[in-house]
Amino acid sequence: MTLVTDYLDKTAAKFPNKVAFANEKSAMTFGTLRKESRQIAAGLMEKNIFRRPVVIYLEKSPECVAAFMGAAYSGNFYTPLDIDMPKARIEKILATLQPEIIITDGEHYAAAQEFADNIPVAAYEDFQKLMIDEAAINTVTEKITDTDVLYVLFTSGSTGVPKGVIIPHRGVIAYTEWCAEEFALDENIVLGNQTPFYFSMSVLDIFQTLRNGCTTYIIPRILFSFPVKLLQFLSEKNINMIYWVPSALCIVANLKALGRVEVPSLKRILFAGEVMPTKQLNMWRKTFPDCLFADLYGPTETTDICAFYKVNRDLADNEPVPIGKACHNTGLLVLDEKGRLVEDGRVGELCVYGSTLAYGYYNNREKTAAAFVQNPLQDCYSETIYRTGDLVRYNEHGELMYVSRKDFQIKHMGHRIELGEIETAVSSIAGVERCACVYDDRRSKIVLFYTGTVEGHDISEQLKNMVPEYMLPNRKEKLDSMPINLNGKIDRVTLKNSLG
Repeated sequence: MTLVTDYLDKTAAKFPNKVAFANEKSAMTFGTLRKESRQIAAGLMEKNIFRRPVVIYLEKSPECVAAFMGAAYSGNFYTPLDIDMPKARIEKILATLQPEIIITDGEHYAAAQEFADNIPVAAYEDFQKLMIDEAAINTVTEKITDTDVLYVLFTSGSTGVPKGVIIPHRGVIAYTEWCAEEFALDENIVLGNQTPFYFSMSVLDIFQTLRNGCTTYIIPRILFSFPVKLLQFLSEKNINMIYWVPSALCIVANLKALGRVEVPSLKRILFAGEVMPTKQLNMWRKTFPDCLFADLYGPTETTDICAFYKVNRDLADNEPVPIGKACHNTGLLVLDEKGRLVEDGRVGELCVYGSTLAYGYYNNREKTAAAFVQNPLQDCYSETIYRTGDLVRYNEHGELMYVSRKDFQIKHMGHRIELGEIETAVSSIAGVERCACVYDDRRSKIVLFYTGTVEGHDISEQLKNMVPEYMLPNRKEKLDSMPINLNGKIDRVTLKNSLG
């Protein structure tokens, strides 16, 4: 397999009439998906766009995937923009990307024109009227290699300017092949998609569907506010695999929806994107004892995932979930600040190399040079590693354990503290649903935000038996609900900004 479009060619020939993707508005078979993808490719080729960025501004939908593949068939690369994304963020992305065209639909055409400036805007519906020159498209795809760029996904930047992560075809293919083999995925898989298409976790849902002939149901976002209805949706659609952020799983557990609806089809529950609280994981495992549970870890810069842990033993509520071991064709190094290997369970920065590594950040050589560096352990030839900024260590089982972000590590009262360690302890306390710690630099205080039924003084009393005194939060804020960002993860920026 050279290009991701090869997946669609093969699967559309094998399952032309099977539903590939569906949301509450439409469903699209593999045959139709391929046809509409190639119509978009034909339109882009008419405009002589080749090896250039194409922005997709559509609702999360089957049509969105067709637009992605249309960009790929024409030898271009795509960047998805969500219709709910703030205009200021969109404008920053467009300034960095300088795309050749924005593909949207009639419903969102006017909105796209508002921020497009001088960028041409094209309607999805207009592409559907085009004739497909199969020979011309095939000629173009013959010019593309697996090292050509497939997409650029934008992540948050520390300066407020989003960074565009550049991923080639080969990175997605390597990840997709590993995932299919590791989790035994085939055409019988029915996926329930939760994550936005501009978030790297969606890569699994999209490309497993294209590779295997799976069906992916795009779950309406509103259902994640009504967990019983969410479980009913999983049951009605016979969904047998989900890959969600922990916040989504925690909502279902915390609102006591587990067990209220039978979901006999569900067999695989994967999660990534943030730390999974073990207490809520155990609630899910108790409800679905026959399911495979797996913690997947990785930044967008490694296509999606570079390490994984299949939950194969009982974990105490206050015991963190491992991130496990490296995926196939991926190398993991734990390095100290001087670039030396860290051993004996000590903490170091996780660095990654291998087939799924990104090329760097689009139109940002400075950020690329800082994060994608020469392997300090290899001085005989060029080998790039990505510095994740995540601190990890090996446990007694030889499994990697996530400790915290480097910027979550603080110096408080003369002690070096990992805020993630405090969060793990608090999460295990009965009555705590979700929690997050931030550091108030101005006042030199550890601030704990949490939701649940327990009171702050009770948390303090129990924490005294779990962490040293210098790690006890100086301030506790009980919230009605935890702020969630567009990716579905705890919004730590909002929490930090609330400190004043």
